[in-house]
Amino acid sequence: MPETQFVIVTQAESGQKLLQFLERRLTGDVPRSAIQKWIRTGQVRVDKGRKKPFDRIEAGQTVRIPPYTPGESKQVSEAGDLKVAYEDAEVLAVAKPAGLAAHGGDGVTDSVTARLRAKYRDAAFMPTLAHRLDRDTSGLLLAAKSYEALRELNDLFASNGVAKVYLAWVEGRWDEPDGTLLEDVMEKRGEPGRERVRTGSGKTALARVTGLSVGRDRSLLAVRLLTGRTHQIRVQLASRGHPVVGDRKYGKADSRTSRTSMRLHCYALHVGERTISLNPTWSGGWEVDREALQKALGLLFD
Repeated sequence: MPETQFVIVTQAESGQKLLQFLERRLTGDVPRSAIQKWIRTGQVRVDKGRKKPFDRIEAGQTVRIPPYTPGESKQVSEAGDLKVAYEDAEVLAVAKPAGLAAHGGDGVTDSVTARLRAKYRDAAFMPTLAHRLDRDTSGLLLAAKSYEALRELNDLFASNGVAKVYLAWVEGRWDEPDGTLLEDVMEKRGEPGRERVRTGSGKTALARVTGLSVGRDRSLLAVRLLTGRTHQIRVQLASRGHPVVGDRKYGKADSRTSRTSMRLHCYALHVGERTISLNPTWSGGWEVDREALQKALGLLFD
């Protein structure tokens, strides 16, 4: 039979709202609506007292969690492990493969967050993603290992304090000079589930682009993002006649194309004092040589 639990808030969890704390501790076993009801009806107690869902908790406090049976909707990914490209006491960087969603939902059960939950199930604070990548994009994803680190990363991303460089193979010959600034305004349009990002109105999107290998039919580009709009790189390049190779939404590819075929990769991040890079695993003529990788890495500091 399930039993009442009394758990101690760790330093890594300190400062969270009570609802966030419980959602992370229960790793998806209990729906948010049920947790909110527990709190509202006093079944959850903090140091024997009642709290509201958005009250913050501190290290050393004792939280009472009522008995529960894990819901049948609980999903723990067994589809594969995650490669960790970098890790320290505060953050880790996941090597996300193309085709794997960052978050679950809408029928998606396998995701980076599900694999993190499985890999770090016994951690004091389950590593939590601080940003996202499109499902078909590969590369670096940062996750925080404590609530304090998550707040710091969120603040940095919100203020464009994280430098990001992507690699992209695009259709056609790229003849623009190194460091060309792409500037557009863009926004989502269309029915829910069928939205597309279009230029012409909305929020400003900025990126700098440098050619690394230019051919007649395709070109390898390094893109330094200066803003973080949805599908930004894909839309900005496609609108200029250079869609990302394998892009099923904005390029020449269609829904029959594999999700792993898009040639867009988050290659390097500079956050705080950390510089993290991850080479793409492309093969079959899509490889990126050492000289191009070094040139792209240098864009982090331009």
